[in-house]
Amino acid sequence: MTITLSGVSKVFGGFTAVHPLDLTIPEGSFFALLGASGCGKTTTLRMIAGLEEPTDGTIRLGDDDITRLPPHKRPVNTVFQNYALFPHLDVAENVAFGLRRRGISSVRKQVEETLELVELGPLAKRKPRQLSGGQQQRVALARALINRPRVLLLDEPLGALDLKLRRQMQLELKRIQTEVGITFVHVTHDQEEAMTMADTVAVMNRGRVVQLGAPDELYENPRSTFAANFLGTSNLIEAEILAVEGAELRLKAVGADSVLRLPVERCAVEEPRAGGKVLVGVRPEKISLTHAADAEDSDASGTIPEGSNVLTGRIRDAGYLGVSLQYVVDSPVCSEFSVYEPNVERDTRLTRGTEVVLHWRPSHTFALDAAQDAEAGTAEEAL
Repeated sequence: MTITLSGVSKVFGGFTAVHPLDLTIPEGSFFALLGASGCGKTTTLRMIAGLEEPTDGTIRLGDDDITRLPPHKRPVNTVFQNYALFPHLDVAENVAFGLRRRGISSVRKQVEETLELVELGPLAKRKPRQLSGGQQQRVALARALINRPRVLLLDEPLGALDLKLRRQMQLELKRIQTEVGITFVHVTHDQEEAMTMADTVAVMNRGRVVQLGAPDELYENPRSTFAANFLGTSNLIEAEILAVEGAELRLKAVGADSVLRLPVERCAVEEPRAGGKVLVGVRPEKISLTHAADAEDSDASGTIPEGSNVLTGRIRDAGYLGVSLQYVVDSPVCSEFSVYEPNVERDTRLTRGTEVVLHWRPSHTFALDAAQDAEAGTAEEAL
């Protein structure tokens, strides 16, 4: 069932937790509210659940206005980070609790079906203390789903799990949502978690949605420095627009003579013009490194594809991450240029102090308004 928030805001005393927000969550979707602590995502979820009353605005579920409806009268269930299972009840009784509370006595079939959905059928008689963290999370999920809510709200449900288990549960949650087909609204601060599971992600910062879209769209085409930095890592370069040539921009990076190019459609500045300032961005995994000696060798001219964006630099640090190699490169345009290369054909010459050429496709470049804070959304800014 579609959830529609119109002008919804929440003020606590003199603090505005959520600024007026217009948001539509499509029926049957897996929707994520993503942001750092204090951005307003949990407050938004609690207003949908009825646990907080909006200061202003309306919340609709389908055609029904539920803004002032008490929580127990909303066709909505919530799963929290703290699973709050009853330790004296076994798995089956924990799952059946909501039905029994509503006076339903014949629950066996529904409990069995719901436990099969979350793949816990063989563990029905175990107590919560006999379960792993991931299994306890599934019990909490089953207990919410058995009530057949129209919307399931998830408030950091995987936050207490270790990394490996969390990744397994991300896939499980997506599978379950696909099978039951109801609307899931998931609050998280974990970018990977949101991008793995959600059909649509709303990136929140300081009580506002800064960008909304499919995970790949947000990652590949960020429209603000906050989105670019919060969703993964971005290298941002100050540059001046030299010319707008049809569907392409030509730019000069501040501090270098190299001319960079990118499609106009990947520029978040309205009506870009020659002389305008932008922040040129490129993701670390989009960049390739070539040893400077190879770049200058005429016999090795094929090492840098024609038409690439090209910069020079010196490797400051190199790290081995197993699946990839991570480099930090000092360049005239950026003192800490991050580069991730897949661990396929490792060039052992690329060590600290090595002169290199960085190159990438113009189509992998994006541009943002230079008036924004280049550090917005980074871990350093959060500190």
